[in-house]
Amino acid sequence: MSKVTDMVEELAAPILKEMQLELVDIEYVKEGKNWFLRLFIDKDDGVDIEECGIVSEKLGEKLDELDPIPHNYFLEVSSPGAERPLKKAEDFTKAVGKLVNVKTYEPIDGEKEFEGKLVEFNGEALKIDVTIKTRTKTFEIPFEKVAKARLAVVF
Repeated sequence: MSKVTDMVEELAAPILKEMQLELVDIEYVKEGKNWFLRLFIDKDDGVDIEECGIVSEKLGEKLDELDPIPHNYFLEVSSPGAERPLKKAEDFTKAVGKLVNVKTYEPIDGEKEFEGKLVEFNGEALKIDVTIKTRTKTFEIPFEKVAKARLAVVF
C-alpha cells in the first residue's frame, strides 16, 4: 500500500507545486468493499472546494492515463480540517504555540496521550504544556516516540 501512496505522491507533486498547495497526507484504505485514495491538501489560508476539485480532476487524469491501481477505487481530495494531522518535522515547527493532541508509542511519565499547548519543537523533541485541573505540567516528548499527532480544537 505504501507503494501506491508513494506513486500518487510523485504524481501529485507537480500539480500541487503549480497550484502552490501542500500535500498534508495520503491514505489508501479499504473500507467495507470499497477502496479509497484520499489526498489531504492545504495552504496557509486554507483550501476551498474549487481547489480540491481541480487537484482531483488533474490527478484523476494522470491516474487514468497510467492506470497504476489494479482495482476500482474512489479518489477524494480535501482539506485536512481543523484537526490537521502533524507528521513531518516542519508540521510541528508550524504548530508551535498552538493546541495539539499527541499520542506516543510508549508511556512518558506514565502517560501515552497529551493534549496541550506545543511550546517548543527543536527537531529532536517537543515540549507540551498540559493543564491538569489547575496546574500546568510540561512534558518533553522525543520526536521518535510520537505515534500520532494533530492540531486540537477546543469548543
